[in-house]
Amino acid sequence: MATADAIRTHEGANLERLSGAQVVNVGEVERLASKFGGGVLLGLGLMRGGLRGLTMAGLGGALLYRGMTGHCSLYQAIGANTAADGRGPSDSVPAQAGVHVEEAITIHRSPEELYHFWRDYANLPRFMQDIESVTATDPSGKVSHWVAKLPMGITLEWDSEIHNETPGEMIAWRSIGGSLQTAGSVHFTPAPGGRGTEVRLNQKYNPPGGKLAVAAAGLLGHDPATLTRENLRRFKQLMETGEIPTVAGQSSGRA
Repeated sequence: MATADAIRTHEGANLERLSGAQVVNVGEVERLASKFGGGVLLGLGLMRGGLRGLTMAGLGGALLYRGMTGHCSLYQAIGANTAADGRGPSDSVPAQAGVHVEEAITIHRSPEELYHFWRDYANLPRFMQDIESVTATDPSGKVSHWVAKLPMGITLEWDSEIHNETPGEMIAWRSIGGSLQTAGSVHFTPAPGGRGTEVRLNQKYNPPGGKLAVAAAGLLGHDPATLTRENLRRFKQLMETGEIPTVAGQSSGRA
């Protein structure tokens, strides 16, 4: 009898651990994005075939599983849970989660000019290709609402606050709600020899779907580091020439 009780107790403990391992730790917005993105990526991968197609299909399947079950092994490992009710005003990207990107470029304009242009939210979509709109939402101008367009027709929206800034030198921000966890800073430092200003952009963000979603987007040509470099290049062109060259209407296809 004691042996039977011990077996039942052992089985119960195993079931409890298994149940705990599959706890829902992914928020509803992330689950929807994971389902949609995973389904599309799985279909594209199967149609494409080959090693690249199989990789895409595998990532799509993982995202689809994440969305269907609401469970993320990475979140479990680092103790994160986006299914919990709400996030505080000081939340940013959890440690070890998301993607970190740092890029720099030298622009032949003063730090003050570049700072003031960047600080005006209306200017950001002019050179950030993935950003559709940025709207100030409080009188202080420190809180704003962002809308981004991603591959496969996915739209992300979130609120962001500037939590630290030094006029003419630096702006630092973090997300405070919405479908994207992000934090970052941009620094404007005089370049040696009076050659203008070094603009250094440091970002960390964790989109719905986490690192799997980032990897999938990279396969579709939406690599975060490449996109950041391109946005800084466009910023440089806009500040130095007043416009960003395009290939629209050019038969040669070159900017």
